[in-house]
Amino acid sequence: MVVETDAQAQVRRILESKTFRTSEVHRNLLNYLAEKSLAGDADSLKEYTVGLDVFSKPSSYDPRQESVVRMHLARLRQKLGEYYRTEGMEDSVIVDIPKGAFKVTFDEKPAVPEPGVPAAALPLPRPSYKIELVLGGLLLAAIAAASYFGLRLREVEHTTQMTVPATWTPELRELWAPLMTQDRPLVVCLATETNSDNKSTPSLTGIATANGAFLLGQFLANRIQNVYVTGSDALTMPELSMGNVVYLGQPANRLLQTLPEDQQFTSDAEGVHNLHPHPGEPELFGDSRSPGSKQVVESYALITRVPGLNAKGDILYISGSHTFDVTAGVEAFTDPGQAKMLVTALRKSDGTLPKYYQIVLRVRSMDETPIEVSYVTHRELSATRAAGRLH
Repeated sequence: MVVETDAQAQVRRILESKTFRTSEVHRNLLNYLAEKSLAGDADSLKEYTVGLDVFSKPSSYDPRQESVVRMHLARLRQKLGEYYRTEGMEDSVIVDIPKGAFKVTFDEKPAVPEPGVPAAALPLPRPSYKIELVLGGLLLAAIAAASYFGLRLREVEHTTQMTVPATWTPELRELWAPLMTQDRPLVVCLATETNSDNKSTPSLTGIATANGAFLLGQFLANRIQNVYVTGSDALTMPELSMGNVVYLGQPANRLLQTLPEDQQFTSDAEGVHNLHPHPGEPELFGDSRSPGSKQVVESYALITRVPGLNAKGDILYISGSHTFDVTAGVEAFTDPGQAKMLVTALRKSDGTLPKYYQIVLRVRSMDETPIEVSYVTHRELSATRAAGRLH
């Protein structure tokens, strides 16, 4: 049994590690949950309370509409796994947060078998990191490898046993129905860039990409049979002409020509440019700091839905000036509460949604991780002029 002083020392060791050094939001979350657990108060913790205490959410915060606590808790489990696979390999105390609760557990590390002692006679380590580590690690590895090898996402899903979100709401169905048709595969494409060795590598890196890929992988698991992952440099003409595409990052090369002639917004390193501002709107939705905070950044994501090659199929672009903007866009398209926000804003007077559109989202982030996503504005794009062509 781990005594309280040893548990506290282990938490401090983790918080001061390289794995957690660049992530203040996850340090705060772990420290908060550990203190509550050691004080015996963790069993009564609710998602709402954690949102208020750790993420400074307002009293009107509704966990059913925002997944910020769940998302960061999943990432915290991943980071604990990363720590114990690297810096914490020799640590004698294992800190864990079992799924389905907020209580932190502290266990002694199983002893190394002595010569002649069967391994089966020793207690097995807790397996609670397994799913999160495989989901996060293998999915990211698959995405990176897909830029070179065209790996199928379905194979990754089968290997990782991804958990399918329980809620498949009418709003999510409306957003995804055009992209999840039975007669066209879905191609998930990541922006790639050329390095100094003239080799293409994924340009979306870091924690934010892990979160975005994790969310998208969870959402798509077992919902559509034909899903592929590739890099923008490896995206082929047959894939564009025969499939639907979800593109993460800034459109590049041939994909730029699929964007509509009447597009209303563009995204680059400066932010989201408003090409035809309505009265009272800025020409640029750029970064800013939240009042009274040096840690929270406000930036913008852009979601664009246009026809595919030769007006067949659909392409959904999720872009922004930061990787966490892309993650926020993925969250808006996979979280039931965020999807309801988008559908409510997009709904026309006749009750239908526009077929092609652009949406601007405001993203509040901390440590390169979105903590709040809100709708700003949108424009409907004309079907005739939006038919992109590749030359």
